[in-house]
Amino acid sequence: MKKFILLFTAILLFNSCLNDENNDYVNYGFELLPIDEYIVPSSFTFGEKDTIKVKYTFKNDCYSFDHVYYEYQDTTRIVAIQSLVDLDKTCTEQTTQYEFDMVITVIQEEDYIFKFWKGEDNNGENIFEEVVVPVN
Repeated sequence: MKKFILLFTAILLFNSCLNDENNDYVNYGFELLPIDEYIVPSSFTFGEKDTIKVKYTFKNDCYSFDHVYYEYQDTTRIVAIQSLVDLDKTCTEQTTQYEFDMVITVIQEEDYIFKFWKGEDNNGENIFEEVVVPVN
């Protein structure tokens, strides 16, 4: 048992002395991106699936897609793009626009109110563009 404890302590001590500078890790952050454009259907049919197309822009090549931010608030849906930003990379300043198809399963009989996030104003308040899609 003493040999086991001595071996374990030696491994632990050896591991703690290793240089961590060579570890490969990515220093990244998250950022919400505004919706540039969107296409919504004129109406939804209850119980069926439909598609909303959204366009968004990466500011440079340090950005990558993480997921669609989609928040429920009663009959309202808030939509934005969640991105990952590589904080250590030397970035090119080339902007690139992408399109994403959001599949919506119509599970409510009330009209859907979509609030597409457009960014923030000078006071830090969120700006939304609101669209109502009726349900048949």
